This record gives sequence, C-alpha cells and structure tokens, in this order.
Amino acid sequence: MFNIQSAAESFLLLPCKIRPISFNFAFYTISKTMYIKHKVIIAGAGGIGRAAGLIMAEQPDFDCEIFIGDIKFAVAEEATQWIQKGASSLVHIETFEMAPEGLSEHMEYVFKSGDILLDCLPGSEAPRMARFAKQFHLHYVNLTEYVQETQDILQLTKDADTGFILQSGLAPGYVNILANHLYKEFVNEFGDQKVERISMKVGALTKMTKFPHFYGFTWSPIGVATEYVKDAIVIRDGVKMAIPSLSETTSLIIDGIQYEDDFTSGGAADLPDYFSGRVRFLDYKTIRYPGHYHWVRTQLSQIENTDNKEVVLLQKMMEQIPQAEDDVIILYISVLGYDKENVLRIKERSIKIEPSYVGGHKLKAIQTATAAPMLEAARMLLTGKYKGPMLQSQINTHEFLQGSFIQMVYNQRKQREFV
Repeated sequence: MFNIQSAAESFLLLPCKIRPISFNFAFYTISKTMYIKHKVIIAGAGGIGRAAGLIMAEQPDFDCEIFIGDIKFAVAEEATQWIQKGASSLVHIETFEMAPEGLSEHMEYVFKSGDILLDCLPGSEAPRMARFAKQFHLHYVNLTEYVQETQDILQLTKDADTGFILQSGLAPGYVNILANHLYKEFVNEFGDQKVERISMKVGALTKMTKFPHFYGFTWSPIGVATEYVKDAIVIRDGVKMAIPSLSETTSLIIDGIQYEDDFTSGGAADLPDYFSGRVRFLDYKTIRYPGHYHWVRTQLSQIENTDNKEVVLLQKMMEQIPQAEDDVIILYISVLGYDKENVLRIKERSIKIEPSYVGGHKLKAIQTATAAPMLEAARMLLTGKYKGPMLQSQINTHEFLQGSFIQMVYNQRKQREFV
C-alpha cells in the first residue's frame, strides 16, 4: 500500500531537486529509483532533443542531470534556456558543442561524465555516436530508421558491456512494440496457429491541408522523402521480402475520418525478421489524407530517371509543401487471424495524439510521441539489466508499455481498443 507519510518524508530529503509545492503524492508512484540521479547526454538539440530534455525534467520518478550538445553551440544554448524556462522545477543542464568529425576535449569530458547517450542526430551520424557510446561505456538509444546504419551498429556493439536500443522512436519504435504486444495478446486468447496479418500504420499529419498535395511537414522533410523512395520490407505468404514504397494505396476510416495509406520504408523495424514464417502477412504503412500519394507519384514520375531521387523529391516537396506546427499523430495497429473454432478474429488499437503542454511549453504531437519511447528505452537500460544491441522485437513489451514516460503520452490520450 502507498505510504503517504514515508513518501512525504523522502520527498523532503530529496537532494538537488526542488519540486513544486503542489506536488500530488497520490497521483505519482514513489519508488526508490527516483532518488538515483542519472546523467543523460542528448546529442542533437533540435525539436526531439529539447522535447526529451523537458519531458525528463518534468517526470517526477526520473531524477537526472542533462548534457545537451549540438554541432551549432548556439542551438544547444538556446535549447538549454528553453528547457530551463519551461521546467516547473530546477534542472541541471550543461551545454556542449559537438565536433562534426572526431572527438573534441569538451566532448570527451561529457562522455566520461554521462551514463547514457540519447542520439537525436540525423541517421547518418548514428554509427559515430554508437562508437562513442561503446568507447566510453555509455548506454545508447537512437531514433533512426536507416537500415544500413542500424546493421553497422548491431555489428559494432555485439560485444558491448552496456545496452544499445536502436530505432526507438515512434515508427520505428513504439508502433512495433505495441504490435508485438497485441500479437501476444491475440495468441494468448486465440492461439498462434492461424495468425494471418499484422498491420502497423502511423501518420504524422497536419489538422488542416489543401489541394494539390494534401500535406504539411510536421517532422524532418528529408525523412519523408527518403521513406517514399526506398523499398519497404514486408512479409508475404510467410516470407520476408522488399517491395517498392507507394505501390499499394488503400483507404481506411478511423473514428469516422477517411485516410489513405501506403507502404513506406523503415517503419517495420526488425519485425519482418522476427515474424518471418510465423505470420502470413506483415507490413507497415504511412497514413496520409486522401489525394496525397497521387500527388507524390506524379512528382516521382517527373524524376524517374534521376539519380538521388530522395534529394530531388525533397526539393520539389519543399517548394510546394509548408512546414506546420499544429499537428496530430494517428496510429492504427491490428492482428487478424482465426481462433480454434476457425472463426476470424481481430484485435485492433487506434491512438490519436495531439499537441500538449509539458511544463510551460506546448509540444507538438510528433515531439512527445517520438521522445517518450526513446526515454522509456533509456529508463530500461539504466536499470542495468541489459547489455549489447536490442531491436524492437527483443524488448519486454509489458515493461515498456507500462513505463511512466509511455503512460504520460500514450495512455492519457484518446485511445480505442476493439476485440
């Protein structure tokens, strides 16, 4: 049973952290782990990096000191001031500049001081950051969907004495862990002999859009262009294979709103390997408003014989598609199959995430939806129970989904579950 008196006494003894007077003990579970001060390094002070810093500062069961770095020192300084201004309690942050190549003296000091490295840099930087993490015996979490860089890190860290959780954002990341969890629930209830299909769908959308592109950028434009051009990895008739992205646009309705979806690269993480031979069909699709994929295919048809298609597509998209701040995240995951009586069954889950306030700042939906899974992965590694590389299929789904960072973002939003 929760002991309010002992919790209050512990709270008064908590060092180096001044909590708000209105702190509600009945709302938060107090545990001994909250008194361990973790030293967290954030590489990359953009939208996700600074959101991660603010969410950590506002999470009462995760006491930490933060180092935040960027290739542009002024960006890191601005992010530090932004986090401190938005935090409702004092948070210790040190700022550092990241050398574009090699290892500076200040970087070496930071890496020697930390416990874990959160890599919020572009995916091309992931192998370099992972090498630093291994060299300085840091745990490591990244977000990238880049396939080759992920394979490089898996090889690099196979004998590491710390933990490396890769591809741990929204998609790849949270959506894969939730899909695996839903599969386990389906098997426990109906058996695993006839699981037909696992479907994962995510859309980072604007709330309003217009003809002809029906889209607005809410996250990295180069990431959007890349996922449209590179092949998607799926399972068809039990066999893992690559298929062209944007090769099967279909319609779906969630909460009465019509969307379209299509194959894009990267979002399936390692689930095509994990479920190969175990389910008949598995795929990841990106959700968009109707009409968008027709517009994209039109742009691609104009550059069909061009090298570096993602770069050219990016240029064409940025000329016509605006950046947007007011966003919404739509997720849909389903597991379809037959029970022991050969009755077709489905487990489905849809989640809608909108912008929300964390401390004194309003964060975009893409910021909270991406940063929370990364921070939950970090919390798991900081328990000291894991070492070496881990992909999404290897993560304890119950432990991850019940973690307070995930609960904060995903379980206090509009969520629908059907059986």
